[in-house]
Amino acid sequence: MRTLNRIWMVTVMNLRSVPQRLGTSFVIVIGMAGVVGVLISMLAMVGGLRQTLVNTGSPDRAVVLRNSATAEINSGLTQETVARILAAPGIARTAGGDPAVTTDMIIGVNHAKLGGSVGALTLRGVSPANAAVRPQIRIVEGRMFEPGLREMIIGRSATNEYADVDIGMQIELREDPWDIVGIFESGDSIESGLLTDTATLLSASQRVVVSSATALLESADAYEQFADTLTTDPTIEVQVQRETDYYAQQGEQLQSILSIVSNVVAGIMAVGALFAALNSMYSAVSTRTVEIATLRAIGFGSASVVISILVEAMLLAIAGALLGALCAWALFGDNTLSMGNIVSSIVFQVRVTPALVVTGIVWACIVGFLGGLLPAWRAARQPVAEALRAV
Repeated sequence: MRTLNRIWMVTVMNLRSVPQRLGTSFVIVIGMAGVVGVLISMLAMVGGLRQTLVNTGSPDRAVVLRNSATAEINSGLTQETVARILAAPGIARTAGGDPAVTTDMIIGVNHAKLGGSVGALTLRGVSPANAAVRPQIRIVEGRMFEPGLREMIIGRSATNEYADVDIGMQIELREDPWDIVGIFESGDSIESGLLTDTATLLSASQRVVVSSATALLESADAYEQFADTLTTDPTIEVQVQRETDYYAQQGEQLQSILSIVSNVVAGIMAVGALFAALNSMYSAVSTRTVEIATLRAIGFGSASVVISILVEAMLLAIAGALLGALCAWALFGDNTLSMGNIVSSIVFQVRVTPALVVTGIVWACIVGFLGGLLPAWRAARQPVAEALRAV
């Protein structure tokens, strides 16, 4: 108990002297704020993208593509192939008794973003059965498009990212205007783009091949039968994936890039913050050499000195972490971002969660501990007599 009291007394004494060393303390706080702010921001992007892709997939839906395709955008299914898919076992039925399969056509539409740059809006043509296959899609403003007319609806996420996409506005598609008649929400990556009628889009594009087919199965267990029937049919060449697996695969590359960038950038900045903490704590210790020696001379042990310096370094690091988390929240909290390529993109929400803040604080504590360890050890090992001769 006596030892704990001594540690507490020395630690309080150290912390009370912090205002006298605002310059060196400020270096630690700002350096740590930069590290944690960048780390939390990057991890929030990864988490937002992952959550959007997870929400898109369902284990009782299956995506069918051409055998060599890597995504819907570069796939193509002929009418004969579509007929085989519709006849496969394990497919659920719509209210009208038809196979619950939507044959989609995917194209990219270049359109101006709110910031002035140009992005690729994904235009997805869907079949009448889409309402049964993807019940999560719901109109929140305006109305559904009419098949046969050059009309489309746009996802709420896309309206937060792109300019001039309100109801009543038009989007140029192959030099023809298409009317936006509604806004929908789905809580997944489909909300990042536009929806229209597949047959109308095929006619306007003068194509007869759709990009993909998505089937609602009778149950998740029906997937194997459905997939085996199609992949073993020698008359067609297709690949079948659970929708959850398909979207996880599509987002894997983007998530990997974000994760690598976040770890590398945060790691480099953490090294810089570590050296800043080392320099600052060495400076703090050097200005208090006589004070530390006096404490040891009157009976305070080396452990009290070491722990007090480490506590100071870690508290300054935590202060920096909280500042960095606040900056990350101010810049990215509940904002939307888009990632993709020249033909399609995904709009997702970036959320700074309490779990990410805790992660940032843990990082800061580790860096603060390492930054204060060597200065603390040096202060504790310094000969008392030598330090007191400086009085």
